[in-house]
Amino acid sequence: MSDARSAPVYGGESLLFLTDEQLRQGIEAMFFAYRGFTADPDRILAEMAYGRAHHRAIHFINRAPGTTVNNLLSILGVTKQSLNRVLRTLIADGLVESRVGTVDKRERHLFLTDAGRALETKLSDAQRARMRAAYKDAGPEAVAGFKQVLEAMMDTSMQRSYRNLKDGPT
Repeated sequence: MSDARSAPVYGGESLLFLTDEQLRQGIEAMFFAYRGFTADPDRILAEMAYGRAHHRAIHFINRAPGTTVNNLLSILGVTKQSLNRVLRTLIADGLVESRVGTVDKRERHLFLTDAGRALETKLSDAQRARMRAAYKDAGPEAVAGFKQVLEAMMDTSMQRSYRNLKDGPT
């Protein structure tokens, strides 16, 4: 554990004891970074009359092919009605396939179609390019610190979902 004598100093400010103003600046930086991070995919999705909910569903179905609707509900933290509306559109447009479970016939397992994988690649390529450039500019220590901050901001259930995805197949 660091104490005041060994606390990292950036730009002349100790990060051990952040002021409300420094925290406000961090919140605003995150807001604007998120706008930048979602801007490219938003443009692609708008051409298809899709939104961020469609993007999140496509992303996590791609990360965990065969995931169940209930697992996706848990990951996304949305209502069943909201997710069903998104999934109906993605299935009707041929981007997602829903298969009945082999063990439990009540389960629906979700998979991206070839068209769904192509869209996911297009969306994630734009975000990876932005993130790669930012990581390269910031350097490895900043990247590690950024990941640590993001993980520390997650609730316990979110951390569990994140670890399950992170530790699963890539």
